[in-house]
Amino acid sequence: MVAHEDRTITVAGARIRYLVGGSGPPLLALHSVEGSLGWLRLYDELARDFTVFAPIHPGFAGSDRPEWLESALDLARFYLWIVQELGLDRATLLGYFFGGWLAAEMAVMAPPLVDRLILIDSAGIKPGAGAIADIFLHGSEGVRDLAFCDRKQVADYDLLFGRKPSAEEREALQINREAAIRYCWKPYMHDPALPHLLPRLRATPTLIVWGREDRIAPLECAEMFRQVIPGAQLSVIERAGHYPFLEQPAAVSAALQAFLEGR
Repeated sequence: MVAHEDRTITVAGARIRYLVGGSGPPLLALHSVEGSLGWLRLYDELARDFTVFAPIHPGFAGSDRPEWLESALDLARFYLWIVQELGLDRATLLGYFFGGWLAAEMAVMAPPLVDRLILIDSAGIKPGAGAIADIFLHGSEGVRDLAFCDRKQVADYDLLFGRKPSAEEREALQINREAAIRYCWKPYMHDPALPHLLPRLRATPTLIVWGREDRIAPLECAEMFRQVIPGAQLSVIERAGHYPFLEQPAAVSAALQAFLEGR
């Protein structure tokens, strides 16, 4: 495993925790509604060629939330400040689901900041025919049932999801749930303006990675992102659900490597 550190930075009086490791140009990795899952194998792969910054979103367990932070748009704008304080003049942005939504919003707010954009099973766009599953309705176990094509494929499943949580972990889960509801509820998991703004990214190389069997964010959303982001590439991962980088890490790594190498 690539050496990495657990650090904090203070922005607008809020202490923001983040993991950082690797070497090379900066890559900002944005987690989803479950909160930080730690230093993922995905980050380890990327850290061979990039300095990976993996923050915990303000308001999620581990990071403070300024009291005025109330929406996904607020959070995306605040992240531009966090990036500034981290000293990142230009970075690759990678996010999955809620983190992908944040990355897309940041990109349309400040295109010169973004070297490349990687969206993995991203929220942010409302599908036309289907719907993004209501994760707050299903509960933790129900969401996991929806999230995976076959959880037996996930090498780290027991480590990430299979253990009975401690009291501290249960408290963190509740904090994360409350933060996710705050940022994502109305409108649920999308920004009506985003599809109209994404064409601005005509000079931003973009890769969209999606699990074909995703039952939370339907594949229709991937096609919608591809259609509105000029020149965007789409890589559909077979036998994978909502977390393709956990179920099919080799296929996702191959897609990322080809994109990042310009192939």
